[in-house]
Amino acid sequence: MADIALGPEPSPKLHLTASQQSYLHLVRRKRLYSTILLALLAALLATGFDLAEQRNAGGFLNGVPMLLAFPSEVLSEAWTNRANVPGLMAHFLPSLIETLNIAAVATLLGGLFASLLALLTTRGLAPFPALTGTFRRIMDALRAIPDVVIALVLIFVLGGGPIPAVIAIALHTAGALGKLFSEVAENADLSPVEGLASTGARWGQRMWLGVIPQVAPNWASYGLMRFEINVRASAILGFVGQGGIGHDLKLAMQWGQGRYDEVVAIFLILFLSIVTIDRFSDRVRTRLTKGAQHG
Repeated sequence: MADIALGPEPSPKLHLTASQQSYLHLVRRKRLYSTILLALLAALLATGFDLAEQRNAGGFLNGVPMLLAFPSEVLSEAWTNRANVPGLMAHFLPSLIETLNIAAVATLLGGLFASLLALLTTRGLAPFPALTGTFRRIMDALRAIPDVVIALVLIFVLGGGPIPAVIAIALHTAGALGKLFSEVAENADLSPVEGLASTGARWGQRMWLGVIPQVAPNWASYGLMRFEINVRASAILGFVGQGGIGHDLKLAMQWGQGRYDEVVAIFLILFLSIVTIDRFSDRVRTRLTKGAQHG
């Protein structure tokens, strides 16, 4: 007598291959590790916030309602004296030009140093392969030390003014751009370099004629991007006595009430200049890397 099925037949078991089982095992383990790391991060944030709350004068949570009190006071006074803001913006224009000059010179010097470091650390191009690691560690050190720290050290050596700011930003720029430049140079075609070498060209000639023309658009793009960053860095360094518009902003904020219209004027002129530079450099970078049709 034939069996009568009471319902749908059970689906056959899914048999996974060894590679599939290994993949699923790796996924589960990765999820487990991610969960553990997130839990540890949450615990560290909670304990760190509790410690900061205990050491913070007055308590952070108690000060949250006052978060907008100072900006409101600044904007209120600036609105009352809004007729003075355009004239103050024109007054602080020379300081803005000094800030832009600091950023431009630092970017140029840092970019030149970064170009040399990049060629000295690129595989297949470095003239001293044994020293490649040493030059890479130099770039790491320059990139790791904040430009503010370098500027504070240079103040004791050179005194205040724009020169320490230029050196500090240039050194940090060399470390940051050096890594980016070397990554671009590693993708360069070595055929022109080998052709120049066969004619007896020196290392500098091989780099100048065989590598620089290939990497120049991308290097210029990264340089413009770094110039944008350096404009902000130059303004920030003004707070530690390095001149420029940042120094004027520090003085205006220290004087407090009665000078808040100057604070707003400085913020406006700095904001407008950064937006203009960002837009201009973005268009130039697009033309350099993707062609004029994308401009």
